[in-house]
Amino acid sequence: MADLVPAPYASPSGSSPKLLDQVRQAIRLRHYSRRTEAAYVAWIRRFIVFHRKRHPRELGEPEVTAFVSSLATRGVSASTQNQALSAILFLYSAVLGQQLEWMNGIVRAQRPARLPVVLSRDEVSSLVSQLRGPVWLMASLMYGAGLRLLECVELRVKDLNLDRSELTVRDGKGGKDRVTMIPASLKAPLASHLSRVKAQHDADLAAGRGSVALPGSLRAKYPNAPFEWAWQWVFPATRFYVDRETGERRRHHLHESVLQRAVKDAARAAGISRPATPHSLRHYLPCLTMSRPDTPASFCLHARETVPT
Repeated sequence: MADLVPAPYASPSGSSPKLLDQVRQAIRLRHYSRRTEAAYVAWIRRFIVFHRKRHPRELGEPEVTAFVSSLATRGVSASTQNQALSAILFLYSAVLGQQLEWMNGIVRAQRPARLPVVLSRDEVSSLVSQLRGPVWLMASLMYGAGLRLLECVELRVKDLNLDRSELTVRDGKGGKDRVTMIPASLKAPLASHLSRVKAQHDADLAAGRGSVALPGSLRAKYPNAPFEWAWQWVFPATRFYVDRETGERRRHHLHESVLQRAVKDAARAAGISRPATPHSLRHYLPCLTMSRPDTPASFCLHARETVPT
């Protein structure tokens, strides 16, 4: 129980940190992703505002249930309700240090079981043929290497090994790394794409930019790593942003919504009536793999495990 309460820290003014700042620190101590941090802080803020800015220490199970129920009446999905509930329970257990008995009795919304949309070979071919540029390469990688959307957009140069036709997914689902294949037909397009990205990175460096965000606290250990070619994004954004902590002008990776919109438009142009998404491309690989009798058993097992995800 002692690990539930984060160590106190001093704010710049020397006063006690605000509640949401404590939430952020507790999340970072546990190495949760920035996306989780943003989502949890947003839900906790909404929870406090919903109860007229009363401090969470004054609230309990009835108030938590009332907030989550209000989300249900607004028609939000079960996963959204559960995310909001997880954020609030994190606030009580990890930030306020309250492991109360009622927290174990709160009922979570049940997510309905959904079958993934799996496109046929002809549908995939028609969809991908409508794409151009980096989004074509990203969609082809998701299709050929079985990548999830964020795994694709967050690829770094060091994760590709074209000589061995291997691609390493870092910190994938469940925080696990894995190695998958790069289709032979994509090796030349990837090499050409990387040469253009390298030229862009060199130009950024010459202009005094060219750094990227690193996971965790790697920058403190390797100060020059953000500028090195190996750590650059495979699919960098076209625009710069200013990092709030360092003041550096950086390129983030291409936003996932760019590929989502492109696939949606391509599916419409290809005349595909089913709701195709980038994840539909990923689902094709394990389903195709399991249909081949000559596929190694180890890869079939991996495919069976990844079909529902």
